[in-house]
Amino acid sequence: MKKLFIIILVLIFISLIVLFKEKYYYLFSIFNRESANLTKEKSQIERKESQEITVIADHLDTPWGIAFLPDGSMLVTERKGALLHIDRNGDSTLVAEIQDAKEVGEGGLLGIALHPEFTSNKYVYLYYTYSSSVNNTFNRVVRMEYGDNQLRNQKIIVDQIPGAPNHNGGRIAFGPDKFLYITTGDAQDPSLAQSKESLAGKILRVTDEGEPAPGNPFGNRVFSYGHRNPQGIAWDRNGNLWSTEHGPSGLQSGNDEINRIDPGKNYGWPIIQGTDKRENMVTPVATSGKTVTWAPASAAIVGESLFFGGLRGQSLYEAKITANPISVIAHFKGKFGRIRDVVVGPDGYLYITTSNRDGRGSPAADDDKIIRIHPQKL
Repeated sequence: MKKLFIIILVLIFISLIVLFKEKYYYLFSIFNRESANLTKEKSQIERKESQEITVIADHLDTPWGIAFLPDGSMLVTERKGALLHIDRNGDSTLVAEIQDAKEVGEGGLLGIALHPEFTSNKYVYLYYTYSSSVNNTFNRVVRMEYGDNQLRNQKIIVDQIPGAPNHNGGRIAFGPDKFLYITTGDAQDPSLAQSKESLAGKILRVTDEGEPAPGNPFGNRVFSYGHRNPQGIAWDRNGNLWSTEHGPSGLQSGNDEINRIDPGKNYGWPIIQGTDKRENMVTPVATSGKTVTWAPASAAIVGESLFFGGLRGQSLYEAKITANPISVIAHFKGKFGRIRDVVVGPDGYLYITTSNRDGRGSPAADDDKIIRIHPQKL
């Protein structure tokens, strides 16, 4: 009887083992199948991202501005004073070192623009910070001729724009009217922004020779005033000019701005900030608010979206400019670090520059970069 009981227990034990083994293999096969699916989905996502986000060039030093040449290659300014040619394969060649450019604080070799008739005249415009003979800091805009991967025949077209270690503005672009628009900072002297006679704290509008453009509101180079440190300008499909501007820093950090620019208007700095209102002054169409800092450094428009790089915000920002109120979305928050320039390439893609080597970032070994992004996939 005892022996029979033991045999029954052994048979029950063997049955349990067989049953457990079958369930184990069933569960294990499901787990393996799900893991394979997850791996496949992750691979598809990574492959999709790699197609939509492409590093065009790396190991750069604070690239500040991009201008596309007719063949699809680029001229890129580095703040230290170097102008690079980057071909469509991402290979870079030094075109010139601007000896007069002075990299101090936020200053240095900054904006770049090609003449609307570049294919015939080969004119390249540069904005840079320099020191005068008495060691004062100024900014200027020069015109040079590009050929055989070299620059020659510098001509100063706008000079002695007040400068300082910070707040130098520096973005330049030709508008739909074929006049050159120049953003200037207040050179750390806020009162200059309210003076229509000073070139500081303004958006300027000049001819390709640097003269005041016909129709300017005050008969000089000033197009709009009351700006702190605008560094982004772009035009929408209706020809409206939009600008991004750095708000206060320090304890009052925040209140970065998106403005629609009209000739002769006063944008309020330093009298009003953020959503403040005052008669005969323009309140921004959108701000970052008092507790958020974008540190906007550029502007590019695709369709109904204004894109701009965020330095402190470490994002590619997108503002829906036809919305009321305007909404702002942050893309790639922290993914690439500090983002400076944003331009639309001839292929319709966005090209952004990182700025992690500007003294305020945490650069990776291969920083800084130029990255191509598909705007329709954001």
